[in-house]
Amino acid sequence: SQSCLLSSVIFFFFFLKSTPLRFQTIYWEIDKKSKKKSKEMSGDNDQDILLLEDTLLQKGSNESGTYTRDGSVDFHGRPVLKDKTGDWKACFFILGNEGCVALAFCGIDTNLVNYLTGNLHERNVSAASIVSTWSGTCFLTPLLGAFLADAYWGRYWTIVVSSMAYFVGMCILIFSASIPALQPAECMDSNCLPASRGEYALFFAGLYLMALGAGGIKPCGIPFGADQFDDTDSTERVKKASFFNWLLFSTSIGSLLARTLIVWIQENMGWSIGFTIPTLFMGIALASFFYGTPFYRFQKPRGSPFTQIYRDIVASIRKVKLDVPNDSDGLYETPDQNLAAEGRFKEQYNEVKFLDKVALSSDAQISVYDNSNPRISCSVTEVKQLTILLRMFPIWVTGIVYCAVYSQTLTVFVEQGMVMDRTIASFRVPAASLSLFMMISILLWVPFYDKFLLPFTIKFTGIKNGLSELQSFGTGLFLSVLPMLCAAFVEMRRLQLVMDLGIVGEKVDAPLSICWQIPQYLLIGISDAMAFAGRFGFFYDQSPNNMKSLGIALCLLNNAMGQYLSSFILTIVSAVTTSAGSQGWIPDDLNKGQLHKYFFLWAGLSFLNFLVFVFFATRYKDKRTL
Repeated sequence: SQSCLLSSVIFFFFFLKSTPLRFQTIYWEIDKKSKKKSKEMSGDNDQDILLLEDTLLQKGSNESGTYTRDGSVDFHGRPVLKDKTGDWKACFFILGNEGCVALAFCGIDTNLVNYLTGNLHERNVSAASIVSTWSGTCFLTPLLGAFLADAYWGRYWTIVVSSMAYFVGMCILIFSASIPALQPAECMDSNCLPASRGEYALFFAGLYLMALGAGGIKPCGIPFGADQFDDTDSTERVKKASFFNWLLFSTSIGSLLARTLIVWIQENMGWSIGFTIPTLFMGIALASFFYGTPFYRFQKPRGSPFTQIYRDIVASIRKVKLDVPNDSDGLYETPDQNLAAEGRFKEQYNEVKFLDKVALSSDAQISVYDNSNPRISCSVTEVKQLTILLRMFPIWVTGIVYCAVYSQTLTVFVEQGMVMDRTIASFRVPAASLSLFMMISILLWVPFYDKFLLPFTIKFTGIKNGLSELQSFGTGLFLSVLPMLCAAFVEMRRLQLVMDLGIVGEKVDAPLSICWQIPQYLLIGISDAMAFAGRFGFFYDQSPNNMKSLGIALCLLNNAMGQYLSSFILTIVSAVTTSAGSQGWIPDDLNKGQLHKYFFLWAGLSFLNFLVFVFFATRYKDKRTL
């Protein structure tokens, strides 16, 4: 395995070394074989079409084809032709990259507890705590990655640098698992020596280098894929909606392979090769991403969103006693030509809100646009961008509750399956393996919806995408109630059998097949398919143009917050239901518990969350551009 790893590293080094020449060769081959001039885009008078100023169009004019009009450029910063770049020809590489990254991540994450307890001799509680902390970190670091992408590096280079860090971290894990001197001695009978500080240091260095890499990959991969579709083209906007569905399809395939094949290899063929295979897939992911560079469309970084938000808040405090004018004459705004030069669009609403006083400016400030001057008043556009984030906040909160509901599949769903009859045709099924049906339902639902249900929903709603982002997210929220109800009814049936057979005080499995859990996993998978596309599509489309990565990072933060919320509610339920000295809803022996009430609680919270979502979604005003 060490020689295999060394060979892969050497191959990867020479691949990177030859990459620039390879890109140049591919680029000129594409230029020679380019198609004839495509038809000029038909005019669209709808208000939701984004149009750049004439300065950008003149800059991009050329007789060889139609240029994008959303401010995107190629690798060298030049305007790009629509028929040579972007669209599905670029997304093919991005989807492949995301699928491989999902396999690499799940290949480490899924079975990490077993590695900690079996190889590093950690206790169960300590191992679970390590994995939870690391998983939470992987969903917190995207805030840093989003900041770097939006402010300095851009999404492409953030993905590249982060992927390299991720790859190096996985290589460190391989060395940690492969070299005997870097692992504690084998257990003698029941005596197991813990890992030394040096052994822990190497292991955690690799693990948290992966978390750091995930911080750049997770918030940038999704918006970079969406960047490949021109929002000024109604046809490409429809394709972008499908992109989020196929992104979930691609990552689900990677997760499915990791949770089955990779886990089996780790437990039957050893951790060295079990870590090496996901690492090789991570190398393939990075190579695939590099290979598609000539096809990509790039959006330039437009400054730190955190700095802008900070300036808006500070300015609002300093100008709290000022009066907001009835019209916009006293408000500072960025000249349109500067917006066009930056590839930005004005976001505004019809009403003037309290934050508009942040844009109050003197005549001298209005007459000169100098974005490098930190003392200048914030523009109306910048203020409205903060307003957009505030309007999105209630939708973001409902995502936390949804992720908390989804997290039950990793905890109480598994605990429920552990006390059911897991024998199928003389084979004892691991309770956690039923999550495969969740992945299968996603893999079946995405193409089914895209090919069959989408035409029907288009006719029914009149929307080119079938459902808007909020409608798709809302559908996922409503469907999340059903698996909780299904789990509750299954648990009630299980407890009834336990009582009928008189095995309440015995820690034995109820004679109810674990297959009864399959419907709840299928339903949560369909719910996730709808909610994923809607949630990520909403946060990408509605986020201000210079905060796209930040919007996705906030969306990913839902996962971490959902885990914390689930843990908090579980703690409260346990404390309340055991306060009178009773067994509680979720005792160690579930045959004595009332787990169905816990499922009903989550069903009620999920439905309440859906009603809150409907309240705010029906009042939400889409971001409009002029």
